Amino acid sequence: MSAPASTFPAMSIADAHELMTGPGSPLEIEERDIRGVRTRTWKNAPESLRVVFEASAAFAERTYVVYEGERITFTAHNAAATVLAAQLIADGVRKGDRVAIVMRNFPEWSVAFWAAVLCGAIVTPLNAWWTGPELEYGLQDSGTKIAIVDAERWERVREHIDACPELKKVYVAREADDIADPRATRLDDIIGAAGQWASLAPKPLPTVALDADDDVTIFYTSGTTGKPKGAVITHRNIVSNVFNALSAQARSFLRRGEMPPMPDPAAPQKATLVSVPLFHATGCFAVMVPAMLSGGKLIFQRRWDVDQALAIMEREKVTNFGGVPTIAWQVVEHPRFDEFDLSSVEGVSYGGAPAAPELVKRIKERFPKVQPGQGWGMTETSATAVSNFAEDYVRKPASCGVPAPSGEAKIVAPDGKVLPPNEVGELWYKGPIVVRGYWNKPQATAETFVEGWVKTGDLAKIDEEGFVYIVDRAKDMLIRGGENIYCVEVENALYDHPAVMDAAVIGIPHKTLGEEPAAVVTLKPGMSADEAELRHFVAQRLAAFKVPVKISFWHETLPRNPNGKIMKRDLKDAFAKASV
Repeated sequence: MSAPASTFPAMSIADAHELMTGPGSPLEIEERDIRGVRTRTWKNAPESLRVVFEASAAFAERTYVVYEGERITFTAHNAAATVLAAQLIADGVRKGDRVAIVMRNFPEWSVAFWAAVLCGAIVTPLNAWWTGPELEYGLQDSGTKIAIVDAERWERVREHIDACPELKKVYVAREADDIADPRATRLDDIIGAAGQWASLAPKPLPTVALDADDDVTIFYTSGTTGKPKGAVITHRNIVSNVFNALSAQARSFLRRGEMPPMPDPAAPQKATLVSVPLFHATGCFAVMVPAMLSGGKLIFQRRWDVDQALAIMEREKVTNFGGVPTIAWQVVEHPRFDEFDLSSVEGVSYGGAPAAPELVKRIKERFPKVQPGQGWGMTETSATAVSNFAEDYVRKPASCGVPAPSGEAKIVAPDGKVLPPNEVGELWYKGPIVVRGYWNKPQATAETFVEGWVKTGDLAKIDEEGFVYIVDRAKDMLIRGGENIYCVEVENALYDHPAVMDAAVIGIPHKTLGEEPAAVVTLKPGMSADEAELRHFVAQRLAAFKVPVKISFWHETLPRNPNGKIMKRDLKDAFAKASV
């Protein structure tokens, strides 16, 4: 039983961290030099993702992935991964080559990821919502050698293949018919359909030496220039993220005066409803990889559907769900919520977008026994960097939490001075989850990463207890349901329209998505265009989630400060009035 609320917290955060990370603890901390920077790391973390993959053999016939009518065991999944790894090596993939994955959350996504990891390749997931030109950029920029895509993405990218000279081969998943293109091969011809993986004979693991600080993935994150940057992520980054999550759970127990429970192999299997894309750091590093290490079950949907999700949660005895606040809101506010048995749910966690403090109260009303949580992170921190769980989250729902024992956070003024508690400045973060830099972008790397610290671009404050509060984003960016949208990219698309003279993109509040993009536009004299035309125009150039949901027209030049910068705060007020 938890300690009564009146006695919480029973232990300070500093004392909890010291107790859980001492000598001999599974969460013991040590210091190492990583790329010339002294860094606190997890002593007992696996050396590489290959070790994580090998550990999953202990779960053998447990179900690993559920997708619609398909149920795939760890044994079947891992056999498919080894067969595909052998094929990739036969295709000429060597350590450091890039293997791209572009598909929905299909079981083949996980197979492709682990197969490429075992080869020593740098796995390069691309945003499956990107348009053909955006995917072309990702394939070109990364120098991808092999791409593994689903049939939808193949149709989107096939006309761009000739512009990617380093791309040697494309495997297409879930394609029933022959592909009339010599550059593409059906993935089923290599590993069979998912239902056949159980009969595959596993191949020996490739004999590739993998070190903790070897590059293992490139995840693309949007940039202020409108062109995405590839964050280069190591084995240590990813496994450290897993241990950060374990430490956050342990901290919650210690804070309420309880000892964290030891892992119990005989305990019922944990089951996670995966409602975020695997091409996001959260979906891959905070959900998929931990399940491989702990023997958890992952349930995929073709696309998020809350009605379907409630039935799945009851049938599969889901213990955890979340991802972004949108998902939690839709579940707790569903009119048929009481018709489903959701008693198996133990945790509801989310991040990636602004969360209203009232959400934690609503979760506790719907799930009285659940420990809710939220966190903050970015691709450059390999997913979650600070987290807020259980009683701490109920007590401070506006905070995204505190760093793990391996991490440090500080608030920095424009002049480089470290600010005291409760003063607002730019949030900097340091720890073993900070990526080594951006792919082939030395200038951007030097500007963002300083002696092990990542300059996040978020404006924040830290209180006396160490809790971080995100105040605003220093970068001109908004977050829609976990998706970063850089305003300049959308503005540039609007400026391409011949009738647009002035344009500004802002975020407007949305209860479940956090915020959505909206635009204020001034047309050129004598020119005309309506809202539907401009939205359609942008949709031909950018992914759907970047298209403004509303466009307001101004009949004069947009307000600017003396330096010529558009005063978006004024526009938000005016847009709110115009949108009523």
